[in-house]
Amino acid sequence: MEIENWVDRTEKLIGKENIEKLKNSTVAVFGIGGVGSYVIEALARSGIQNLIIIDKDIVDITNINRQLIATHSSIGKAKVDIAKERILDINPSCNITAIKEFVSNENISQILNDIHVNYIVDAIDIVSSKLSIIEYAYQNNIKIISCMGTGNKLDASKFEITDINSTSVCPLAKVIRKELRKLNIPKLKVLYSKEEPLKVNSSTPASISFVPSVAGLLIAGEVVRDLISCK
Repeated sequence: MEIENWVDRTEKLIGKENIEKLKNSTVAVFGIGGVGSYVIEALARSGIQNLIIIDKDIVDITNINRQLIATHSSIGKAKVDIAKERILDINPSCNITAIKEFVSNENISQILNDIHVNYIVDAIDIVSSKLSIIEYAYQNNIKIISCMGTGNKLDASKFEITDINSTSVCPLAKVIRKELRKLNIPKLKVLYSKEEPLKVNSSTPASISFVPSVAGLLIAGEVVRDLISCK
């Protein structure tokens, strides 16, 4: 099949006009882990032509159980480099910017400076960084969806996309709700799980392959539907 026809099946579903919308959209994804790795792949396969991926980490052997980019051959390599290589193998004409940075209030403006971003996906775990991303999106009127906790979960059917003020159960969502009130940010689209976190004998959250992956695909679907306005 010729490369320009690789989105033929998608075009049959959403139409040529919406394919062009996706081609002309720019999405920034913060965090290329269990959730984020599936987000960027689904976005790329949907026809998003411009992607910015931000993550400072390298692939660790403990990532293999849940992260799309994690294999034994990628251990020790930068996640954004592996992800970029994979995306370009899917769509060689994708404009993908890989940034190896830990996000904070001090550098988020520089990371996204002079780039017109249509949508931001927050798929990271650290609260301070999440708040920096959310506040930047709010101040700059950029659409955003933020992923809440996916660790210590076993039932992917419990995920739901809603406003942060309608969430329950999720410990991370509770913290974010409280902090957003301090920042006078009234709303935030999030993906969260209604499943009670399982108790594990570890300070590190437990995980499994089919939970964060589903979260990532749900988020990607929401982004695409928002961008083409066919909800």
